Amino acid sequence: MADFDNEILNSNELSPTDDQGRPIPVTIPIALAPGVTVVYTTRLGGVSAGDFAHLNLGGKMGDDPDAVAANRAALADAVGAPLSLVSQVHSGVAVEVDGPNDLSGTKDADGAATGRVLEADGQVTTQPGLALGMFAADCLPVLMADPEAGVIGAAHCGRRGLERGVIGATVELMALKGADPARIVATLGPAICGDCYEVGDEIADAFDAQFPGSFTLSRFGKPGIDINHAAMLELAKAGVPADNVVSSRPRVNAATQYLEADPELAALCAEDGEGPADLAERIGRVRHSMCTLENPLWFSHRRAALAGKAHEGRMLALIVRA
Repeated sequence: MADFDNEILNSNELSPTDDQGRPIPVTIPIALAPGVTVVYTTRLGGVSAGDFAHLNLGGKMGDDPDAVAANRAALADAVGAPLSLVSQVHSGVAVEVDGPNDLSGTKDADGAATGRVLEADGQVTTQPGLALGMFAADCLPVLMADPEAGVIGAAHCGRRGLERGVIGATVELMALKGADPARIVATLGPAICGDCYEVGDEIADAFDAQFPGSFTLSRFGKPGIDINHAAMLELAKAGVPADNVVSSRPRVNAATQYLEADPELAALCAEDGEGPADLAERIGRVRHSMCTLENPLWFSHRRAALAGKAHEGRMLALIVRA
């Protein structure tokens, strides 16, 4: 696997294409633990077009399957590991995987599912060199590792997944494979922030009853929820110490600043209709770099909906052990 610890892949600094002529995915790596790397994809460095531009990795949203497959293949090459992906269904289910599963949610020309499709919202493996991936476009990816036991896990934490206990299920499965929750280190990936996640009174009240302190008043003036706060409560409940949760924000802040003049990102902002057309103005409005709605580096279902779009792409949050 390539060493990503001190590298942000930037289309300004690298050749724009790989040796097969595919755009190189622009990613943000996080060194989670010795030998364990988390990688966040951005919208940059892919072949998808229209509302899916450019690095769409989700196969369920109506994008050209060939474009999705090309993006996934380029990403696997960039991280130096095959991808294990699951068909996410907002459940509390975690599964053990022992090999690549890179066609999750992809359909053939007749609309039939292809590849080995697993329905789950958590993945766990003891296999080195396998990148566990979670799709997101507002939901929260949580990446976890016990490097001493050689166990890694990933969870897709939307509101319903959190309510259904997906973090606890993932940690429990990691423990069955030899991990000690007290040794697990974790990081929370890009997700819609509590200031932006407006849900309405009843949902906010019910969520806060299950996850005390998660109620927010959104910047749109209505009740919202903080899924990051809920995830921290769930990690603590599962036995993961708060001091073991590594913040991804410093690296994402740096990457956002580094890419603030990126021509591909500037072109996306000029064309996407999801906020100010000027990249500098768009970046200047970002208050929380991890927030998918605010930061134009990420895909966001809510941002696309506010722009009146029927489609949007999906990013991946990956974790891989060397």
